[in-house]
Amino acid sequence: MPSSSSSSAQAARQRLADQLRELRVQARISGVEFARRAGWGDSTNVTKIEKAQRPASVDHVRLWCRICGAGEQREAELLNEQRAVARMWVTYPQLNQGGLRAAQKSIRDRYENLTLSRIYQSRVLHSLLQTEAYTREALRGAQVEQGVTDVTDLEADLEAAVAERMNRQKALKRPDARWVFILEEWVLWLRPWWPELHIDQLHYLLKLRKQPTVSVGIIPANASRQGIHPTETFSITDTHLITVELVSGYLSVTQPAEVEMYQAKWRQLSELAVFGQSSVALIGRAIAMLEHSRRNQDGV
Repeated sequence: MPSSSSSSAQAARQRLADQLRELRVQARISGVEFARRAGWGDSTNVTKIEKAQRPASVDHVRLWCRICGAGEQREAELLNEQRAVARMWVTYPQLNQGGLRAAQKSIRDRYENLTLSRIYQSRVLHSLLQTEAYTREALRGAQVEQGVTDVTDLEADLEAAVAERMNRQKALKRPDARWVFILEEWVLWLRPWWPELHIDQLHYLLKLRKQPTVSVGIIPANASRQGIHPTETFSITDTHLITVELVSGYLSVTQPAEVEMYQAKWRQLSELAVFGQSSVALIGRAIAMLEHSRRNQDGV
């Protein structure tokens, strides 16, 4: 299973690059001759693009098709693939270019149109499960960690992003969609902010799990994993799109073989998770631990 942006995204870039090279070879045009027709001083660009050392842009694809005499249908296929490759890897600076609100709004359609969402969380609670206070602190941290500076009013952008995220939770009530969340138990214990915020958050989680369209499973910390290791946070949208959250950005996977790898991982993790009253008990235990910690801090 891919473990970094390079494993899937670079492989996709290479597949596109290989097809551009194949066009040129089939047209019996050397790299030097191609560069001459393209108006380039030498064949360096040809080599770098065809070896995926430089990402192929829309203009590059059109240039290869024009010089090599590719038909309209083939050009359309390659352009569609180029766009898919370009969307695969998005760094946080790219995602947040217009501010946090714009970034949150850009993915709204995904939640409004899917029919099945399966989400595995190994670090933090998913945004669809967060209270407003938790969301505000999480996004405030993102402003700092991800270097969001391309807005004139950071606080206003933060509040607008919070409102967008909270509005997104209406999707959980869609009768035509189902939402399944699997959390590692230690996600319940993580406490980057004050105890009251996290206690409220866990009570909110208990409330959301009662919705008929929502299932929340928790992998106990003492589960016998039998070689099934925790992995990076990922989401499966229906059966065709995997979104992986990494330290430096988001990876989108659409290749059928790789999608199946993530679906297989999901099935393994699902077998480790407990649902129903067993998950309620784990959440209740986390709440009790937080309340005990708060009392100790208060000197009670």
